[in-house]
Amino acid sequence: VQLQASGGGLVQPGGSQRLSCAASGVGLDYYAVGWFRQAPGKERERISCITDDTTYYEDPVKGRFTISRDNAKNTLYLQMNSLNSEDTAVYYCNAWAPSYNYWGQGTQVTVSS
Repeated sequence: VQLQASGGGLVQPGGSQRLSCAASGVGLDYYAVGWFRQAPGKERERISCITDDTTYYEDPVKGRFTISRDNAKNTLYLQMNSLNSEDTAVYYCNAWAPSYNYWGQGTQVTVSS
């Protein structure tokens, strides 16, 4: 089982970025899925997830980020808009179910001019 996160990089404040998380060895449609992030000196936090086909967003990203899942491509996405410096972090994708918990390797997003 592998979750491969990609799409991170350097982006200017106010810009957009789309993260992808390609899964192999596991069908994402059988799991709850989500995105977490960990900023320097802070704990990893969940920012968005899909459970039972319902999407959830934490307040810091609500209205700016959009999570989606393409079951045909077995890929999870996170569209991030209106980025600011507080969004700088390593972003992780996650898939979980009872007795299962899979993490991607993380992709760095840096928001800076």
